[in-house]
Amino acid sequence: MEQYDRLSEAERQVLESAVVRQRTVGRGEDMIREGDRPTESTVLIEGFAGRYNVLRNGKRQITALHVPGDFTDLHSFLLKTMDHSVLAITPCTIGMVPHETLHDIFENHPHLARLLAVSLAVDAAIHRHWMVAVGRRSALEHAAHLLCALFVRLQVVGLTEGYRFRLPLTQAELGDTLGLSAVHVNRVVQDLRKENLITWRGEMVTIEDWPRLQQLADFDPTFLSLQNEPR
Repeated sequence: MEQYDRLSEAERQVLESAVVRQRTVGRGEDMIREGDRPTESTVLIEGFAGRYNVLRNGKRQITALHVPGDFTDLHSFLLKTMDHSVLAITPCTIGMVPHETLHDIFENHPHLARLLAVSLAVDAAIHRHWMVAVGRRSALEHAAHLLCALFVRLQVVGLTEGYRFRLPLTQAELGDTLGLSAVHVNRVVQDLRKENLITWRGEMVTIEDWPRLQQLADFDPTFLSLQNEPR
């Protein structure tokens, strides 16, 4: 949250005490299911997670990827009934924040409440860019945009080494994220490699030419860091 504004020590303590317990979720398990009526919101502490919906024909679309530090469902204390599921893409450690605690923060800690609102606004901005990528970008441009956005988000939480970062998505999960078949995903990744834009070995991605990848993706990172929230 400090990418949006400074936090006082008292505010840090409020946030730390908001997490009443932690639990682990195995790879491939749902931490939240569509139709649930949760009484707690979830903070991702370790691992990667993804929001998704499944159609009647069994096809899955991943609509968001979550990295450590993200609330995977801050909006659940407003929605009440979940309209999507959240999957642990890797083994995850999550923190549980009761909705009662969130209500208390919004009632009694206006600065923290504004920062949480900014977090929701950034989440919505990510979704808008995701929709543009699905609807108007080519498969290659969409993949480039996804890699750029993940790199910046992981950089904020200290999970990059230079231009290198971990991306533990299977080819099927990447296909569900980009809305592509496994064959098409493989072709897109190979094209990015042939253009010397990335190196991808196992779970590790290295961006070899950041300016060119940004240009291909038409990527402007400012939508990920709305640093304009006043105290």
